[in-house]
Amino acid sequence: MPFVIFLAPFFNENAIRFLRSLVLVDGARFGVISQDPQENLPPEISSRLAAHYRVPDALNETQIAHAVRELSKAHGKPHRLLGAMEQIQEQLAIVREQFEIEGMSIETARNFRDKARMKYLFHKNKIPTARFLGISDPESAWRFAREVGYPVVLKPLAGAASQSTFRVRNDDELSAGLALVAPSPKMPAIIEEFVTGQESSFETMTLNGVSLWHSWTHYAPTPLQTMENPWIQWRVVLPNDQLDPKYDDIRAVNDRALAALGLETGLTHLEWFRRKDGSVAVGEVAARPPGAQITTLISRAHEVNFVKLWGEMMIHGVFAPPTRKFATGGCFLRGQGQGHVRAVRGWEAICQELGDVITDVRLPEAGQPKALSYEGEGFVLVRHAKTEVVEAALERIVSNVSVELG
Repeated sequence: MPFVIFLAPFFNENAIRFLRSLVLVDGARFGVISQDPQENLPPEISSRLAAHYRVPDALNETQIAHAVRELSKAHGKPHRLLGAMEQIQEQLAIVREQFEIEGMSIETARNFRDKARMKYLFHKNKIPTARFLGISDPESAWRFAREVGYPVVLKPLAGAASQSTFRVRNDDELSAGLALVAPSPKMPAIIEEFVTGQESSFETMTLNGVSLWHSWTHYAPTPLQTMENPWIQWRVVLPNDQLDPKYDDIRAVNDRALAALGLETGLTHLEWFRRKDGSVAVGEVAARPPGAQITTLISRAHEVNFVKLWGEMMIHGVFAPPTRKFATGGCFLRGQGQGHVRAVRGWEAICQELGDVITDVRLPEAGQPKALSYEGEGFVLVRHAKTEVVEAALERIVSNVSVELG
């Protein structure tokens, strides 16, 4: 059986969720590279692993390559080298090339990770996106802001999940944002036009350059607005309208974007806007599974194990497109203020009211520190055949459940 290595820098909730599904893929033996010891894995995962190799820094390609070399001595050349985190995709590509392992190339990985390079390729291939400029000094940012006008968005080239991303509305905010991002030749950044409209995601399973299946979610509100307003409990809705022709335009733009970036095989997560005039604009694309519980929402909407389907495509090159049966959605519980979680208010009543549509829950726990991202301290996922029922359920949850910090 082929030997497959999965890189999980830490055995956090997301890594364990992926490993729990991947070890169910038939016809493969799995090894894991991590900074965490194997003892931190649940027994049902640990018992199915063929190997585990611990490294001091799982983001360092030299250490990843050393681990792959040592694992290869005992288990043979790896058939695939996989990982789900945004921050490790380029390192994985470097190590794949070193060991001649099939998968995404270094050039393609950099096209996805370097957002200025990505936007240049979008512009070159006439893919609708915001005006932008890659910057390595503050002066370039000031020139761009004068040319385009406020508001603009300032962020690192290789950012993820709206972290260190700033909406800049005036000179004072640009000065403050530049002090935090600190663009330089060694740590460049990107400044771009601020696009308004409904923000959504677009997930695609691509095999050998052919897009086989699409899905999408809508954000309420945008992640950036959520980061700017700590009181907002963010929502994501996956509608039950898989074949709706109103998405034909973003389907076509998505496929052109992936071709421009050079993707051959993988699951991608594209973020896009529907402007008020109906036109679409691509924000950015990630060449890895989406976060924000979207893979779980896809699984619940289609009654499949979507992570396992991704693993089967990446390992064996097979994918059977699932059929959507439900709309799903998630809301992310965020405490206001600072400190640690003291209590969750209103959950019991909501659970009694909406228990028939709730599928997955992770409530914030007492003593848990305040989260830094828009995904908050916990989440609730819901499902129903009608999209409007899902939207109403999420509205009820965020209106009645609160996280007390102190």
